[in-house]
Amino acid sequence: MSIPLIIITEIQFIIKMNYKMKNYLFILPLAAFIVGCSNNKTFTLKAAAGIMSKNSSDASGTVTFIETDGKVTMTANISGLTPGNHAIHIHAVGDCSKDDGSSAGGHWNPINVDHGKWGSTPFHNGDIGNILADENGIGTISRKTDLWCINCADEAKNIIGKAIIIHEGSDDYSSQPSGAAGARIGCGEIIQQ
Repeated sequence: MSIPLIIITEIQFIIKMNYKMKNYLFILPLAAFIVGCSNNKTFTLKAAAGIMSKNSSDASGTVTFIETDGKVTMTANISGLTPGNHAIHIHAVGDCSKDDGSSAGGHWNPINVDHGKWGSTPFHNGDIGNILADENGIGTISRKTDLWCINCADEAKNIIGKAIIIHEGSDDYSSQPSGAAGARIGCGEIIQQ
């Protein structure tokens, strides 16, 4: 670990001042604090959504979000699906109380652009894409982006209080406003951990 010169200078100054003041007990805690502040530790935030079945489906699972260095990594692990593609989106309201999932509102689209495919123009912040379920009904998908944040002040990026919706069908990436993905079969509110 290398300590910046300014921190070494500050520590030397504190030691000199404390020597003159005969207050030796103050030196070590303050020096340890300054050195600790110089460690460039990564700040990590976490959030998750527990997926509950909707529309009498068997869908369940967990979607986790980890924010590090200004980028959010999302990993969804879903089971109880029929084999094939199922749309997965972020919806505007973190409310999964209705059995059909409609309480989660429409897609989260804070920048007000057309629905589309992740990474292709246009697409909005709630467009995650399709999760491919295997023959056992288990599917995973991951995304990493700086378009999202966990509990930040920017409401165009903050995912807390939104919902993850799993759909019965696949997202066609073009039908407006939600990709013609069919019924909502899974829902989970995104909550900071």
